Amino acid sequence: MDALVLLGSLAIFIAIGVPVAYSLGLAALVGAMWIELPLEAVMIQLASGVNKFSLLAIPFFVLAGAIMAEGGMSRRLVAFAGVLVGFIRGGLSLVNILASTFFGAISGSSVADTASVGSVLIPEMERKGYPRAFAAAVTVSGSVQAILIPPSHNAVIYSLAAGGTVSIASLFMAGVVPGLLLGLTLAIMCLFIAKKKNYPKGDPIPLRQALQIVGEAMWGLLTIVIILGGILSGVFTATESAAIAVVYAFFVTMFIYRDYKWSELPKLMHRTVKTVTIVMILIGFAASFGYLMTLMQIPMKVTAAFTALSDNRYVILALINVMLLALGTLMDMAPLILILTPILLPVVTGLGIDPVHFGMIMMVNLGIGLITPPVGTVLFVGSAVAKLPIGVVTKAAMPFFFALFIVLLFVTYVPGLSLWLPRALGL
Repeated sequence: MDALVLLGSLAIFIAIGVPVAYSLGLAALVGAMWIELPLEAVMIQLASGVNKFSLLAIPFFVLAGAIMAEGGMSRRLVAFAGVLVGFIRGGLSLVNILASTFFGAISGSSVADTASVGSVLIPEMERKGYPRAFAAAVTVSGSVQAILIPPSHNAVIYSLAAGGTVSIASLFMAGVVPGLLLGLTLAIMCLFIAKKKNYPKGDPIPLRQALQIVGEAMWGLLTIVIILGGILSGVFTATESAAIAVVYAFFVTMFIYRDYKWSELPKLMHRTVKTVTIVMILIGFAASFGYLMTLMQIPMKVTAAFTALSDNRYVILALINVMLLALGTLMDMAPLILILTPILLPVVTGLGIDPVHFGMIMMVNLGIGLITPPVGTVLFVGSAVAKLPIGVVTKAAMPFFFALFIVLLFVTYVPGLSLWLPRALGL
């Protein structure tokens, strides 16, 4: 009955239109009153939930991504990708995927990726003879890479939701191979569609111009080297790397590229603070909600329910995938990570599944949810950038949904894809 009151009140608040973050907080208060827990205890958990040093990585990575997205870096990365693959049939779709790979490795945000890469490439692809819906579908599908390829602030949230037992560095490294596999799978799908529908080839870029493009893009790509190199070498932590990424992004944008006006910086900071505030409110209320779930022994009950259905890890993973895909269509990624990780992690660890591996399973599932109606945030952004109805973009993205599902199966049932690199690096 306790679980019904807590989860039922959450469902009711969300159903009547209360924002998810506040729904979590209100449900926690309802649950506390139901079990006669002092409300002060809920507030203490809220405060302790956001009082963690590792959480500083989130605002820093968000700010670094915003600076680079608006400071001309995305345009230069698109041009760099064009040098590498733009001359192939369907080359601009490959440029889109590759640019998303690069930008995802810098920003860690699918929304920023879609908005930045999409605003440059969707009009360009249409001008070169690609259907606008196809261009939008490639953009939103490719942006899922940003969730996996480090640095990903969703990995930071998962580490927090797992109780800090999973290192952020190991999650970052675990996402490299699945992220690249996802990009490769989408690229193969683009090549297949381009050949089938005879999409145009791009023109080779003259050597002198290509070298200039590569030189400009290197400043942005060095961000990846600084972040990951610093973490892996032990020079600084993941949180410190996020702060260094901000300083470096600011330096490159304002003093090297010089495309961004100093007068625009306050507006950028204001947007970043708004984004971070929403995330932090969500994390705080989720901490209170998770505390109530623990007191009500909901994770233990869910574990018992799954093991009663089957003791086969592959079957249980399939059931979890179905559940995550379904929920991902209804809620945003961050709240689902915060709500479901404390519930599902005991289930999978009891089956001998590595928490790092499960983190990647969650990322891919919920990443697909970001581009799936009715509540696909990235899908909305991509549709807005392309100026197309959501239904049109969704229909065009169907082949890419299939490709993403194939990647999900590989990530789920081949643990080595996620665990090989962290283990090789001793993380």
